[in-house]
Amino acid sequence: MTGSPANGSSRREQQHPQYHTDRALLDELMAQEGPPSDWALAEVARLRIRYHGFPGAWDLQRDLDQILEQWGLSEEDLFARTRQIHARGQVYDRSFSTRDDWA
Repeated sequence: MTGSPANGSSRREQQHPQYHTDRALLDELMAQEGPPSDWALAEVARLRIRYHGFPGAWDLQRDLDQILEQWGLSEEDLFARTRQIHARGQVYDRSFSTRDDWA
């Protein structure tokens, strides 16, 4: 799913408007020890969706791959688990649920 353009490519890396917030969140998630919480799984799934096909933020995309490897999950496993989490109910607290932060 991820990877930077080949050397010598003329593609220009785009900067995502949420990059800095997402970078801080991903750094926090990568530093956590033990099995991932429902919230952590949901956040990684949300970031996978946000950066899918995005022409930039290669470091974030690489780290998202790395965290899934660290957790022993494929992207398919991640999405299956987060569908179950969301089917059970509210994942985010009330302060977050009023924000539309998927794009």
